[in-house]
Amino acid sequence: MDLGIRGKSALVCGASRGLGKACALALAREGVDLTIVARTRDVLERTGAEIAQATGVKVVSVAVDLTTPAGRAAAVGAASQPDILVNNSQGPLPGNFRDWSRDDWLAALDDMMLGPIEMMRLTVDGMTARGFGRIVNIVSRSVKVPQAELGLSNGARSGLVGFAGGLARQTAARNVTINNLLPGIFDSDAQHRHIRGMLEGTHKTFEQVFRERAAASTAKRYGDPAELGAFCAFLCSVHAGYITGQNLLIDGGSYPGAF
Repeated sequence: MDLGIRGKSALVCGASRGLGKACALALAREGVDLTIVARTRDVLERTGAEIAQATGVKVVSVAVDLTTPAGRAAAVGAASQPDILVNNSQGPLPGNFRDWSRDDWLAALDDMMLGPIEMMRLTVDGMTARGFGRIVNIVSRSVKVPQAELGLSNGARSGLVGFAGGLARQTAARNVTINNLLPGIFDSDAQHRHIRGMLEGTHKTFEQVFRERAAASTAKRYGDPAELGAFCAFLCSVHAGYITGQNLLIDGGSYPGAF
């Protein structure tokens, strides 16, 4: 299927590895020029070179911190007038809410809620003026199935989802859609980091917990980041203009509800 977005431009956040990289690569394979953003310059630049070589599209790498106004301004400035925005952040390590300070909560909000909202604010009006735009926020299944150890993520990402639902209804008539992807467990750097954060006090190895999480899932496996990347690319396509304001699970069927 031709997704109809060849020649468009995308700004992909958290794109140096994992799910963000998978989204960037899937869009590049459709002929979308990229501005990719992450904090770690060397990893980001390697990713940019890899995607450019594999697909032939233009890739601009911007190593900044998107929780800061200066970082957001640099990213949007480098992307100029993006047609597509993919918000993605790794999130904090698992923990116990009794140990989190107000500063921890504010950092989580900056990373997973306020930063992505600001990125939308800086790009959505240009999209509506041009009559095409696709915004995809990569959040987490935890907004539907809260996990106790992910309280910071549960709270901040739920705030982002609530805000995005309201904004999506304001932009749909101008062919600008806003959707949220809710991934379950994926075989990614972020998942490995999450598991390492759960090991303290368990007397288990990383390999044990890694296998147990896969066995406990309905699909009996981890998702492949490329699967999420393909879903993201479709949501950014011309064929997805009637899908907006949705929270779309991609978790191998592990969410137990019908709605």
